[in-house]
Amino acid sequence: MGSLTKVEELVAEEGWSKEAIIYVNGFRRVLPDGLAHLTLLEYLRDMRLTGTKLGCGEGGCGACTVMISYYDEHMRKSVHYAINACLAPLYSVEGMHIITVEGIGNCQRGLHPIQESMARAHGSQCGFCTPGFVMSIYALLRSCKMPPSEEQIEESLAGNLCRCTGYRPIIDAFRVFAKHDDSLYTNSSSRKCSNGETICPSSGKPCSCGKDIVNNGESSIEVCHKQRIPFSYNEIDGSSYSEKELIFPPELVLRKKMPLSMCGFGGFKWYRPLRLQHVLDLKSCYPEAKFVVGNTEVGIETKFKNAQYQVLISVTHVPELNVLSVKENGLEIGASLRLAQLQQILESVIAERDTHETSSCRAILEQLKWFAGKQIRNVASIAGNICTASPISDLNPLWMASGAKFQIIDCKGNIRTDLAKDFFLGYRKVNLAHNEILLSIFLPWTRPYEFVKEFKQAHRREDDIALVNAGMRAFLKEDNGNWIVSDVCIVYGGVAPVSLIASKTERFLVGKKWNKKLMQDTLQILKEDVPLAEDAPGGMVEFRKSLTLSFFFKFFSWVTHKMNEKGSFVEGLHKTDLSAIQPYSRQSSVGSQCYEMTRHGTTVGLPIVHLSSKLQVTGGAEYTDDVAVPPHCLHAALVLSKKAHARILSIDDSLSKTSPGFEGLFLSRDIPGSNKIGAAVHDEELFASEIVTCVGQVIGVVVADTHENAKIAANKVLIEYEELPAILSIREAVNSCTFLSNTEKCLVKGDVEWCFQSGACDKITEGNVQVAGQEHFYLEPNSSLVWTVDDGNEVHMISSTQSPQKHQDCVAGVLDLPMSKVVCRTKRIGGGFGGKETRSAFIAASASVPSYLLKRPVKITLDRDIDMMITGQRHSFLGKYKIGYTNAGKLLALDLQLYNNAGNSLDLSLAVLERAMFHSDNVYAIPHIRVRGQVCYTNFPSNTAFRGFGGPQGMLIAENWIQRVAVELKKSPEEIRELNFQSEGYVLHYGQLLENCTLRQVWDELKASCDFSKARERVDHYNLQNRWRKRGIAMIPTKFGISFTTKFMNQAGALVQVYCDGHVLVTHGGVEMGQGLHTKVAQIAASCFNISISSVFISETSTDKIPNASPTAASASSDMYGAAVLDACEQIKARMQPIANRHKHSSFAELASACYKERVNLCANGFYITPDIGFDWKLGKGTPFNYFTYGAAFAEVEIDTLTGDFHTIAADIVMDLGNSLNPAIDVGQIEGAFVQGLGWIALEELKWGDADHKWIRPGNLYTCGPGSYKIPSVNDIPLNFKVALLKGVPNPKAIHSSKAVGEPPFFLASTVLFAIKDAIIAARAEEGYHDWFPLDNPATPERIRMACIDDFTRRFASDNYHPKLSI
Repeated sequence: MGSLTKVEELVAEEGWSKEAIIYVNGFRRVLPDGLAHLTLLEYLRDMRLTGTKLGCGEGGCGACTVMISYYDEHMRKSVHYAINACLAPLYSVEGMHIITVEGIGNCQRGLHPIQESMARAHGSQCGFCTPGFVMSIYALLRSCKMPPSEEQIEESLAGNLCRCTGYRPIIDAFRVFAKHDDSLYTNSSSRKCSNGETICPSSGKPCSCGKDIVNNGESSIEVCHKQRIPFSYNEIDGSSYSEKELIFPPELVLRKKMPLSMCGFGGFKWYRPLRLQHVLDLKSCYPEAKFVVGNTEVGIETKFKNAQYQVLISVTHVPELNVLSVKENGLEIGASLRLAQLQQILESVIAERDTHETSSCRAILEQLKWFAGKQIRNVASIAGNICTASPISDLNPLWMASGAKFQIIDCKGNIRTDLAKDFFLGYRKVNLAHNEILLSIFLPWTRPYEFVKEFKQAHRREDDIALVNAGMRAFLKEDNGNWIVSDVCIVYGGVAPVSLIASKTERFLVGKKWNKKLMQDTLQILKEDVPLAEDAPGGMVEFRKSLTLSFFFKFFSWVTHKMNEKGSFVEGLHKTDLSAIQPYSRQSSVGSQCYEMTRHGTTVGLPIVHLSSKLQVTGGAEYTDDVAVPPHCLHAALVLSKKAHARILSIDDSLSKTSPGFEGLFLSRDIPGSNKIGAAVHDEELFASEIVTCVGQVIGVVVADTHENAKIAANKVLIEYEELPAILSIREAVNSCTFLSNTEKCLVKGDVEWCFQSGACDKITEGNVQVAGQEHFYLEPNSSLVWTVDDGNEVHMISSTQSPQKHQDCVAGVLDLPMSKVVCRTKRIGGGFGGKETRSAFIAASASVPSYLLKRPVKITLDRDIDMMITGQRHSFLGKYKIGYTNAGKLLALDLQLYNNAGNSLDLSLAVLERAMFHSDNVYAIPHIRVRGQVCYTNFPSNTAFRGFGGPQGMLIAENWIQRVAVELKKSPEEIRELNFQSEGYVLHYGQLLENCTLRQVWDELKASCDFSKARERVDHYNLQNRWRKRGIAMIPTKFGISFTTKFMNQAGALVQVYCDGHVLVTHGGVEMGQGLHTKVAQIAASCFNISISSVFISETSTDKIPNASPTAASASSDMYGAAVLDACEQIKARMQPIANRHKHSSFAELASACYKERVNLCANGFYITPDIGFDWKLGKGTPFNYFTYGAAFAEVEIDTLTGDFHTIAADIVMDLGNSLNPAIDVGQIEGAFVQGLGWIALEELKWGDADHKWIRPGNLYTCGPGSYKIPSVNDIPLNFKVALLKGVPNPKAIHSSKAVGEPPFFLASTVLFAIKDAIIAARAEEGYHDWFPLDNPATPERIRMACIDDFTRRFASDNYHPKLSI
C-alpha cells in the first residue's frame, strides 16, 4: 500500500465526494459510504427488487440483466444499455439511472408492451430467466433511433440463457418490435390448413399468418402458424412503447460529476477519479491497485479465484482514457473505451474510409461479434482485455498481427510506446512497470494488398471463450510479375501461456512467392512452430494443433481469393474450395407450429398462456431466494471435501470462529437424528464423518450473518486428509468390478446365443458406445429457507425442489422428528429437469440442522459453481453391443451390456439403468434380445435423474448400432429403421404388448413434411460442390414409456376447495417448474365446473395439504394430478347437483353461494392411481408403462470440416400427444426438450479430473459454470424449426385423451448428432475413408473436426484417433 497521507491530501484538496447518488426506477437513492464491496445486484435484491435474479454470478446467463442510463456530455444525450448487475460494482453506477424489470411494468399498473408480448407468445416457462430477456430487449429498444432489425434483436439476446423454451417463442415475442418487410411474411412457407380465421400467437389477434377452425362444444380446432408474424407498428410505437416510460432524471443531467472516494467491508477502497492526473497519483500511492471499467475480469477473479484486491480504481470517467481520434495514419483509441463503443467506431470507420485501409478494422469488428455477450461488451474495456493478458484473448492476437502500438504513461507523466507484439511477456504478464498504466492503442490503417484476418473456434459460437484463436496479416508486393510476401504476422491464442507469434513461420514466408507450394511448405514449418505439450491445460491437444494449420489454410485461401478478386491473381480458388473461406452468416430463425385443438369444456384443449406468465415477465413471480427472510435469519454455506476419496484426519475451525459474522460450524456429531440419508436406500451421510468419497461431499455447514460471510468462514475450515485410491470412470469401475450391490439386472426375449450360432445371421457386429453425462443447468440454483415453530416443535421450510415430500422426509429423519411436524412448501421453481428431485434434499437438510439447534431461521442458496459440482448430473453410460442381422438389414439378435456411472451413492441410478434397459430397443423389433445392466460405483458426486431418466441413453446406444448396421450393409440408416419398426401388437423384450401404436403414422407424416428424398438429393448436390463445408441429414424415431417404473409412485392426491364467491382453490402434489402443470390442472378444473380459468387459482405445493406426494417427474404429472383434481371436482359437482337441479342459477358463483347456504361440503380430496401397471424383475416380465408417447424428428446440419464448427439448418418434429390439454404449452415443451437435447448431443461437455484429463485435479469438475460449460444459446437453435402434433389420435389411457410430453421429445435431438455424422461421412469420403467410425456425444467441434480426416489432422493424430471423454 502507498502513502495514505498523500491519498488523503489528494481527496481533501480536490473535493472528492463521499456521497453517491443513483436513481432506481425513477426514485432517487443516496448511497452511503461503506458499500463498495457490494454489487449492483446485491443492492437491488436487498431493496426487494427481486425480479433481477442471481443465476450464475459471473455474467454468463443474463438473469441479472438491468438497463442503465447515463448522460453523455459529449453527445449531449442520455445513453441506454444493458449490463449484468451481478458483476457491476455498486458505486460504478453512480450518477446513473438503473431500470429493472419492475420499473417498466407490473400487474397492478399494467404491463409494458415487451412484457405483454413475451407473455402472449408463451416465451416464459419457468420464468427465472424471463426478466433478463425482457430487460435486454428493453435496453435495445430504448437505445435505437429506429426499430431494430431481427438480427439485432437476436444479437442482443446472445448474453441471455434459457433452459426451458428452446428460445423460439422468445424470439417470436420480440420479433414484433423489429422493422418490417411484408415479403418476409408472405413468402414464408407454411402448412396449408382449412379456411378460417387465425389467432396470431404473438399478438393474440386475427391475422393472415395461418388458418384455424373453431367450433362450439366438443370441437376440433386446427391451427397452423408461421412464426414471422407481422405486428402493427402503430399499435406498439417504436419510440415511446409506453405512455408510462421512465425518463432520464433531470437532476442527473444537471448534476456536476464529482470524483468518488468510497469504502467497503474489511478496509476495501473504491476510487473514481475524473482526471488522468488523479489516476496517476492513485497509482503512485497504490501500485498494486486494480483498475476497473466493467469489472468483468476482476469480478470473476474475486468471486471464483479467491483474489483479494483492497483498492479498486474506476477509470470510466477519465476523458484522457476515453479519447477517440481518427488520424491520417490510423486510429487512436483510449484505453477505457468500452468494447461496444469500439464496435460502433469501427463500423463508422469502415463505412467512411477506403476498403484497403480497414482490413484490420474489419477483422477486429468481426471478432467482437463473437466476443462475450452484449451485456459484457457494453461495459468491458479495451485495456482491461489487453492487460489481463489472457492466453485466449480474442483481441490480443489481432492487435499484435495488425501492428498496433500501445501508449504507456507512468506516474510522472512520461509516455512511451510499445509494439503490441512486444507487450505480452508471459502468462498474465505484460510490459507495464508498477508505476505505469496503458493510455491508448494506436491501430494503423492497412495498405493496399495488406490483408488482416481473424479466426476463432470455441465450443459454442456465441458468448464463449476461444479454444484456439488467431490474428494473421500478410502484405504482398509485386516483383517481376510475381507476388512476394513482403511482411507477415501470424499470432495464435489458446496454444501457449501467452498469445504466440509463429516467428519461424513468419521468417520462412517473407520473400517467398505466394502460391500453392508455399502454402504446403509452410504447413510443415508451422507444425513445428506451435508446440503444445500432451498434458497442456485445456486438453484437446491434437485438435488445437490441427486448428493452427486449418486457420492458416483458411487465411492463405482467403488472401488468394481476395487477390483474385482484385485481378492480381489469374488463378484463384477452385469453386469447391471456396467453402474454406465462406464466412458464417446466420439468418433470423423462423418456426412453425401445426396442431389440432380438441376442446373439452371451457378451457381444456385451448392454447392458454401460462398462469404465472404475467408475474414472470414483470419480475413479480417469487422464487425461494426471493422470499423475504425473517428477522435474525442466518445464512449457511457448506464445508465441502476437496478430495475424491480420503480419510478425514482432523477438522480445524479456529480460523472460522474469528471470521466476521460467524455463528457456528455444525458437523456429523451435531446432528440430532440420523446422519444416514438417501433416495432409494440410506447409503449416504448428510455430513461425512470419517471418509469422504468425492470432491464436493458435504462435511459440515457454517452459518453466519450474511451469505458472503458464511462462505468466507466455510473456506477457513481446515481439513487434513489421508488420500485413498479413487475410481474415476466407468471403465475403471468395470475393470475393478466396483459395482453397487444388488444392481445387476437382466431382460431376455428369445434365445440370443442360439440365434448367433444358428447361422440365421448373415452378419454379426460388435462394438462399444460411450454416452456422456449432462449438467441440468436449471437457471435457479438450489435454495431453501428453514425455520422452527413453537420452540423447535415444528420445522417449516420453503424449498426449490421437485419433491417437497423428499425434503420433508429427509429433514424429519435428520432432526429425529415425525413427518407430521415438518412442512415443506414450494410455490414454483426456476427449472428442475430431474436435478431437484432427490439431490436438493440434502441441501435443505444441511440448513435444517443449525436452524433446529439454534432455533433461528437459516437460508441456504448455492452458488452456481457449487451447485454444479455437488448435485450430480445425467448419468454417463457405456454400452457394449453384439448385433446380428441379415443382408437385407433385418435385425435378428441383440446382446447388450449396459453400465452407468452412479457416482458415490445409489440415489436413483438403478431406476435410471432399468429405464435405459427398457428403452434399449428404441422402436425396433428384434426377435432375440438380451439386455444386461450394472450400476458402477465411482468417486464422483452421485448422479441423478435428468429429463428422460436413462431412456435417452438407452435409445442413443440403439441408434448407434442401427447406424453401424447401415454402414456395414451400405444402406441408409433410415432404410434400416423403417425395415425394423415395431407395430401394433408387438410384444416388447420385457413382455409388454404394444397398443395404440402410432409410430408409422408419425414417421410417414414427418417424411412427407421434410420431403426426405428431396432433402437427400439437395444435400448430396451441396456436398459435391463444397470441399470444406458439408451438410448432413437424418431422421430419428422415439418411443417413450409413460409411468414411474416403481409402481407405488404412480399415485397422486389433490385438494379442491370451492368458495362461496364461485372461485376455486386447487392444491395438488405436483410442482410447477415451467412445464405448465398448474395451467393444465387449472384448465381441467375450470372445464369440469364449466367456469373461466380465471376463477381457478393454484397457490403452492405443500406437504401439509397433500401428503406423500411423488416427485414431479417421469412426465406423468399432468396425467396423475390432472386426474386427481378431476376426481375431486367431480365429487364436489355431485354434491352441488341437487342444489343445481332445484333452482336455476345465473352463474357458478350463485350456485356456490346457494350450496354454502345449504351446508354442502365444497371441499374434496381427489386421488388417482395409474391402473394396470407393474413389473416383476424376478420374472423379467410385466407392464411397466401405462402407454407410450411416439415422435420422430428430421434435422439438416452444416459443418465446417476445417474447424468442427456446425449449425442446424432445419429441424422438423412430429409427435403424437393424443388430444393435447394445451397445445401451446406442449409445443413449448417439445421445442425446449429438443434444444436441451441438442445441448446434450452437440455442445455440453462435462470434464472431470480423471485418467484422460490429467490437467484437472483428480475428481474435480472443471466445467462448473457458464464460462466453461456451454448450454445452447439463441444462436444455436435450428434456423427453421417446425413442430407438428399428429391429428386424430386420442389416447384412451390418460385424462381427456391426452399424452405426456415433458421427456419424450428430448431424445429427438439425437437426429442432429446423426445428421452431423452424415456430414462427416461425406467429408471422409473426400479422403477415401468409407468405413464406420465412432462419434461420441457431445459432438463438439473437437470431435467433428478430428473425425473429418485430412492432411491437417493426419500430421497430429492417427486415422483412428478417438477424442477423450469423461464417462
